Amino acid sequence: MQERDNILRIFQETKVAVERDDSAAIHSLSNQTNNTAALTNDPDNIAAAVVVYALSNIVERKDYYSRAQGWKKFYDSYLLTIDKIIDAIENRDDGAYRENIKVIRGAIEKLSGKLRDYIQDVFRRTSINRASKLYEHGLSMEKTSKLLGVSMFELAEYAGAKQLGDVPQARTMDVRERIKLAVDFFK
Repeated sequence: MQERDNILRIFQETKVAVERDDSAAIHSLSNQTNNTAALTNDPDNIAAAVVVYALSNIVERKDYYSRAQGWKKFYDSYLLTIDKIIDAIENRDDGAYRENIKVIRGAIEKLSGKLRDYIQDVFRRTSINRASKLYEHGLSMEKTSKLLGVSMFELAEYAGAKQLGDVPQARTMDVRERIKLAVDFFK
């Protein structure tokens, strides 16, 4: 696991944000982890980004989905697992960290009906969204799709629908700036 302290901080701050029902803060924490994941290509960072971003979407719609059967058990399990993830990182137990990431995904399978479908959809869309963010940061589409388990077609479709001009990494210099840079380089 790379950037252990960063992942620990992300999960600790996520726990606090969940207690405040602050989905925007959770979303921001996921973006921070995604930036680190793009730099390190670390699957543990990527898993953290997906789990935290999915949680932001779940917290955002908590009032709506809290009426569904099995919601309370799922939500409590999710939060308990985040505590276990924090403990695993603090104890430098990468295996336990990875197992608890799987536990969160496994809890979805225990849900029933529309709630399960919704949560599965949240995780699928989250994976595609996080893959798109990694792609924006310069990872190849193939590597990104493999790291997050999404198809290159899904990633290309999602990334192609976004306005890359709004992404700082996608902006280029105009011709005059490039010429000035070249002239200054050869001085």
